[in-house]
Amino acid sequence: MSDLQSRFRAAVDKVSNAPEDGRFKPSNDYKLKMYALYRQAVDGDVSGKKPGMFNPIARCKWQAWRDVKGMSREDAMAQYVAEVDKVEAQYG
Repeated sequence: MSDLQSRFRAAVDKVSNAPEDGRFKPSNDYKLKMYALYRQAVDGDVSGKKPGMFNPIARCKWQAWRDVKGMSREDAMAQYVAEVDKVEAQYG
């Protein structure tokens, strides 16, 4: 496992285990950004059809992931790690 992959897994663990009542309150746009970077890093480019209008949450997630289409997995991992590091530096 590369250093980047190790740092990515550690960042994902931090996000997964972050307290819901912590000081950092991410906006929905920020959550979508992190979701898209995670999916791009793990699964690569978006696949499948865009969810229908009766499923707005899935539709927003799909679109956010679509917006990073073409980004390499390594770049997605690096951006995800950088975002987590930035939040951690600001909020502890």
